[in-house]
Amino acid sequence: MTQLLLAWGEGEDGALEALTPIVYDELRRLARRSLAGERSAGTLQATALVHEAFLRLVDVRRVRWQNRAHFYAMAARLMRRVLVDLARTRLAEKRGGRAKKVTLDEGLLVSEGHSGQVIAIDDALHELARVDARKAQVVELRFFGGLSVDESAEVLQVSPETVMRDWKMAKAWLLRELSES
Repeated sequence: MTQLLLAWGEGEDGALEALTPIVYDELRRLARRSLAGERSAGTLQATALVHEAFLRLVDVRRVRWQNRAHFYAMAARLMRRVLVDLARTRLAEKRGGRAKKVTLDEGLLVSEGHSGQVIAIDDALHELARVDARKAQVVELRFFGGLSVDESAEVLQVSPETVMRDWKMAKAWLLRELSES
């Protein structure tokens, strides 16, 4: 997979076509976890989330892919962008829709009732990134990317214990930020 990523990053013909079937199932698994518990039939499905994120990945030109972990970290970031864009669109469709107090929950759904929460979390996450970029990455990978502690540790090249410590601290920080806004 790493060789195909490097070839794709160099613009080699056929590398993307060879890579797609290898990463597709894993991206769908991440998307399903990201959308776990979705109740509303009119909301984004895992396949649609994967396709949208993959289209955005393909649109990125000449990325110097480092390895598999780098690819999945970028995919998680793009899934976050898709979910936040969807939430912003839904919120914009409502008159005067403003988010109230929100909670950070790994199972947060991107349904119409949660659009304001996703946007509030995204805004707070941008602020957290200014304070501590790795903690923001942990939240992005776990919350938006649906990665486990071990998968997040692999992507960030740190121990699972470090990921858990960062996850706990980031959740506490975000909850404080979100309850103040």
